[in-house]
Amino acid sequence: MYEKDKIVTPPVRSDDFDDIPEIAHRIDDLPMFPSTSWAEESGEWKNMLHAYLACITFVDHYVGEVLEALEKSAYAENTVVVLWSDNGYRLGEKGKFAKHCLWKEGTQVPLIFKGPGIPENTIINNPAELLSIYPTLLGLCNLPENKHNEGESLLPLIKNRSPQKERHVISTWGYGNHSIVTGQFRFIQYEDGAEELYDHDTDPNEWHNIIDLPNNTQTLDELRELLPKINRPWSKYSYYTINEYFSTTSTLQ
Repeated sequence: MYEKDKIVTPPVRSDDFDDIPEIAHRIDDLPMFPSTSWAEESGEWKNMLHAYLACITFVDHYVGEVLEALEKSAYAENTVVVLWSDNGYRLGEKGKFAKHCLWKEGTQVPLIFKGPGIPENTIINNPAELLSIYPTLLGLCNLPENKHNEGESLLPLIKNRSPQKERHVISTWGYGNHSIVTGQFRFIQYEDGAEELYDHDTDPNEWHNIIDLPNNTQTLDELRELLPKINRPWSKYSYYTINEYFSTTSTLQ
């Protein structure tokens, strides 16, 4: 189905990590995962992408069977289907074939809604959190809003395709390490105070950390206000020893 010679590898830069803080290197120290340089030098890059595409096609086929069965059933007109993933995956971007990061490829996931009253063949590019799935389902099913939900319903976006207000999403990876994504920026702050800032309007691949540019002061002030104010301690039963950073007691607060 997929001819390897026609598979296009994602764009990467050899100097991509030259402007990220030291703690980001420590978190990304993942020798058990294939590196982009290894994939390129060994000639395995397209083989790995070929396998990834095969996995997607396999899942797509069986999701299709489920949807076909639903359409033939008595529940077709009162069922909402939601498809999502728990994390993104780097396919050579940012030096690795892995998740385990706060950059775009590790945090961006598919999120698809299908059902009565939901416009078909529509792509919405606004930031959205998986926390929003539950309140969105409440809205789609005409159920009462739950005031305790942290996530905001995506129903206004689904119905109108225009945000009522600027949305932002938060991702966390380890104690005190957070990413904030708005319509234009990705801002990352690590537990030691180090930061990264990317402008998606001019840098969709997040290649240029512009945290030190003087004209970003107001933007940074606004983004820092969106950071979580409380970092809940990790459970004493959590043993995450994927690398030295996560094995140290300093991260298991």
